[in-house]
Amino acid sequence: MENLLEVRGLCKNYKTFSLQNISFSLPGGSIMGIVGENGAGKTTTLQLILNEIRRDGGIVKIFGKDNIRDEIPIKREIGVVADECRFHSVFNAVDIGKILMHVFPTWDGSLFQKYLRDFSIPEKKTIKEYSRGMKMKLSIAAALSHHPRLLILDEATSGLDPVIRSDILDLLLDFIQDENHGVLFSSHITSDLERIADYVTFLHQGKIIFSQSKDDLLESFGILKCGTSRFSELDKSKLIRYRRGMTECEALVKDKDAARRKYPDLVIDSATLDDIMVLYAKGEQP
Repeated sequence: MENLLEVRGLCKNYKTFSLQNISFSLPGGSIMGIVGENGAGKTTTLQLILNEIRRDGGIVKIFGKDNIRDEIPIKREIGVVADECRFHSVFNAVDIGKILMHVFPTWDGSLFQKYLRDFSIPEKKTIKEYSRGMKMKLSIAAALSHHPRLLILDEATSGLDPVIRSDILDLLLDFIQDENHGVLFSSHITSDLERIADYVTFLHQGKIIFSQSKDDLLESFGILKCGTSRFSELDKSKLIRYRRGMTECEALVKDKDAARRKYPDLVIDSATLDDIMVLYAKGEQP
């Protein structure tokens, strides 16, 4: 499948933080989730992809084109939803439609109206009267109504109730049924990504820890649990990160089946994305 997005060696340096050598690809017809703790570099990565801040190194290609040299034609085919509604609070939904029809040559007013109806978005109320969920729905409706090929969402479902989140996730799954479409989705809510993502990219302290198939990731990683005395006997070279308590220890292993064969007497559970993130962020390196 052709890659809609290719990021190679992306770097950005600040006084107190550096984004270092970020590389990943997003194939068409798929959803990639970007995860990581606060300050890991998720939003910075998305801003660099959108050319909202200047990069210090690396290459970004969207639809096979350079994201700086071909910025205008590229952005005509991208829908963006930030963690906060970017529309001015004095406007209403009708105003937004009138504005965006002059911004995007492919703006589809009929489709926008359909989303307003489907999302039960009031047309005459001003945005300042909207709930957070309503603002997110309006942002997504606007992002989809010019027929983009790529959707980029930055924490778009955070703070929303489970019903609204479920509606949005279903919409994203429908969107990628066309294999010319793709979604890049930054989120703290790893259960959302476990439900819909095809690939997961994990950022930690400005670096990529992994970028791979979600199914392969969840099938392979495991959490080993044992007492502290038993832990001292383990082969530490097979552990990625570990946390030692007063009486119990837990460790992240990359191949849970191999670990189960090696240690049949120990409990080795499947790892969730939350488990992996927490142990990388708070665990010790063997």
